[in-house]
Amino acid sequence: MDVKIEESWKKQLQDEFEKPYFVQLTSFVKSEYATQTVYPPAKLIFNAFEQCPFDQVKVVILGQDPYHGPGQAHGLCFSVNDGVDFPPSLRNIFKEINADTGAPIPKSGNLERWAKQGVLLLNATLTVRAHTAGSHQKKGWEQFTDSVIHLVANKLENVVFILWGNYAISKGEFIDANKHLILKSVHPSPLSASRGFFGNHQFSTTNKYLTEHGKSTINW
Repeated sequence: MDVKIEESWKKQLQDEFEKPYFVQLTSFVKSEYATQTVYPPAKLIFNAFEQCPFDQVKVVILGQDPYHGPGQAHGLCFSVNDGVDFPPSLRNIFKEINADTGAPIPKSGNLERWAKQGVLLLNATLTVRAHTAGSHQKKGWEQFTDSVIHLVANKLENVVFILWGNYAISKGEFIDANKHLILKSVHPSPLSASRGFFGNHQFSTTNKYLTEHGKSTINW
């Protein structure tokens, strides 16, 4: 199957695109976009890959679902388009970055600037029906994004995996901690952020690890 995705990822994932589950997933997604309001816009489904080619991945941050409100989702987990109000989790992420590294709270919630530095901002499910959280879960996306995590974990070295909340942590159980740095904490949502997200120092810890392994740091 010919999937429109960044060339280095296409090369790595071509076998995945031929599997029956992915063919079924494609059919489901096309039908949803034809009959429902679905986010992100179809051309941005694989934006996380577009902005961060395979061989440039230094950090993986794992989300769950795209935002399901108008104008928010653009294919990068936790990120919103310029000019869109920060969702609560993103606001808390910026607060922790500020406390941890001293970086000022940015004006924009668009995290493409991270992706271009080697941060793969991967949602476990890449599409969602408007105003219906979880509506595209268990349709095949999770199998696809698991294969992406496996690929990064197996073929690259010294990647930082940042896993927030039980769902993300469970997705990272097969990552080799001797080969990569795995950082875990509660989710940055307002329900849990004060129970261990704030003060986790994961952004400075990431940069320290990257420096130790001869990689350029992320300007958070």
